[in-house]
Amino acid sequence: MKAVITVTGKDKSGIVAIVSQKCSEYGANISEISQSIIDGYFVMIMLADISKLTIEFSDFVDVLEKVGEEANLIIHTMHEKIFDTMHTI
Repeated sequence: MKAVITVTGKDKSGIVAIVSQKCSEYGANISEISQSIIDGYFVMIMLADISKLTIEFSDFVDVLEKVGEEANLIIHTMHEKIFDTMHTI
């Protein structure tokens, strides 16, 4: 099982570390990452293996959302099944 995690916000040092540390803490393994800085804004998309999460997926979503709020970032976490369904016609 995988999740798509997006992170956006004003660029600052340590964003990747903040998000990757929380993923590791709860058993999510980052398999792919793409990041960019666009006119002072940080944008990142991560693909994470969530098959070994130590908490329920919905709780993991909430944890990352709270981390985002605390760091003044927007973090969205979507299960791959929902992501795939959204992009299937």
